[in-house]
Amino acid sequence: MTSIESALEPILTKYGRDSTALLQILREAQEISGWISPEIRAAVATALDIAPTRIDSLTQFYAHLYDAPRGKYRILFSDNITDRMAGSVALMERMLKKLGLERGKISADGLVSVDSTSCTGMCDQGPALLVNNLAITRLTAPRIDEICGLIRIEAPLAQWPAEFFQVEDHIRRADLLLGSPHRRGEAIRAALALGAQGLLDELKKSNLRGRGGAGFPTALKWQSCRDAPGEKRFVICNADEGEPGTFKDRVLLQSFAERVFEGMTLAALATGAQHGFLYLRGEYSYLRAPLEATLAEMRHENLLGARIGGVEGFDFDIEIHMGAGAYICGEETALIESLEGKPGRPRIRPPFPVTHGYLDFPTVVNNVETLCNAAAIAAIGGAAYAGRGTEKSTGTKILSVSGDCERPGIYEYPFGVRIAQILTDCGAPDVGAVQIGGAAGNCLVPEEFGRRVAFEEQSTAGALMVFANRRDPIEAARNFAHFFAHESCGFCTPCRVGTALVAGMIDKIAAGHGALYESMDLKRLHDILQASSHCGLGQSATLALRDMMKKFKPAFERRLITKDFEPDFDLDAALARARELAGRDDSAAHLGEDI
Repeated sequence: MTSIESALEPILTKYGRDSTALLQILREAQEISGWISPEIRAAVATALDIAPTRIDSLTQFYAHLYDAPRGKYRILFSDNITDRMAGSVALMERMLKKLGLERGKISADGLVSVDSTSCTGMCDQGPALLVNNLAITRLTAPRIDEICGLIRIEAPLAQWPAEFFQVEDHIRRADLLLGSPHRRGEAIRAALALGAQGLLDELKKSNLRGRGGAGFPTALKWQSCRDAPGEKRFVICNADEGEPGTFKDRVLLQSFAERVFEGMTLAALATGAQHGFLYLRGEYSYLRAPLEATLAEMRHENLLGARIGGVEGFDFDIEIHMGAGAYICGEETALIESLEGKPGRPRIRPPFPVTHGYLDFPTVVNNVETLCNAAAIAAIGGAAYAGRGTEKSTGTKILSVSGDCERPGIYEYPFGVRIAQILTDCGAPDVGAVQIGGAAGNCLVPEEFGRRVAFEEQSTAGALMVFANRRDPIEAARNFAHFFAHESCGFCTPCRVGTALVAGMIDKIAAGHGALYESMDLKRLHDILQASSHCGLGQSATLALRDMMKKFKPAFERRLITKDFEPDFDLDAALARARELAGRDDSAAHLGEDI
């Protein structure tokens, strides 16, 4: 047995040599040498009896899997717009200069590599970066200098200052979920007293709707899974919180994990599932150990495992699966594909997961906040829950507030709160725009701040980014455009090509080379992406851009020249150096206008 095979053996044993766990196996195997080397690739393929190309499909799809060497210290700066507004670009340049590096390159000694990633989920305490998948928050110039010093002396991460890795909850306003006491097991005991049907009845009374953005009735989803034919059922918690500007799930998992797991257990009781998965985004890997500890405690207290609560036949347990840097896995069918050890590309629907989900069995997929709400409903009852919020949007909504405000963080309100109230509470007096729903959401301007957060008026999955009047809307639009171009899974042509074209056109406009041609083409691309994209990523990729072009028309028009079209590349200017070397500058050395 080679040294690579010996190092892989405990990993393969841990996952039972099951190819559906391929992503998890590769994540852990990568730690052997810092990348998926040809030796690791071959050994894993042989051990799992799969084609090596299947491994290639994952390393090429997931941003946090590497098929080429990376530095011993892998630094990734968050490139979200709020991090940029807080100065992340200058801080990255400072680190690159101090380490003598180019972005995306490895130092000659193999010690360090520095690049960017879409978003780390630390928007309330940015700028932030990841070092070997661990988040460092509240970056400053002195902190960057200290990090560079630690890298130079090759200090192990365990010896770095603990305050570097401190992640705050920043709960600014609490209500039903964040402000109410909760005794572990309370929701499970209440649900067992109700029984499976009684629990579903309470959920119907509550009118709980999914908090992932779509707002699908939770009781109907659980009932549909319960009624679907199948030998097995599964419950999945979607904790792949990748939307820029969103970090509420991070707080719920960090400080309210037992409520999340109890919500999953209630879903199992209602549907008859025996196995659950928490799909945790790779950027939150620091949460895995405490989450595993909470699961162990719940098993010890008979709140998970066999005969939960002493009820014969009620067997359910939860397994944590880690993501690997793919925003698209927030889409429920892409998440299921990833759980099965494949690239996370959305499935064609129907069928839907409630009838054909994980391994083609009936599956419930809910996000973190939804499951916390389910636990609250079991404890207080559906009618009491429905008394909060609005008639069509019951209960509370947790919002992740970041950007140009004095108090970024988590705010929980009953549904129906107005945008203006939120801005007052977070300390944002000079606001030019609010991006609600993250990069995939809508851009609102001051005359719209009277709108209420509710499914029937202004729906949102939870992100609210504040932009002061001094901010350039084109820079925000440009950041969002590059985000979607980078995160497109490439499955369908409209999204794969369309998002890249949009990013290129926004770059051209920002550089002062745009024309009416680009303006009209961006509108056409918006229509094509919305109508033809395979999934919600492409369909929502230009929503913010559409709003910004309409609501900040002068800002865009100032960048447009009067011609119908302006070439993005000046070939004649590019030949200037060649003319200099040749020692000639006559007319024949220049390109004519007819070229």
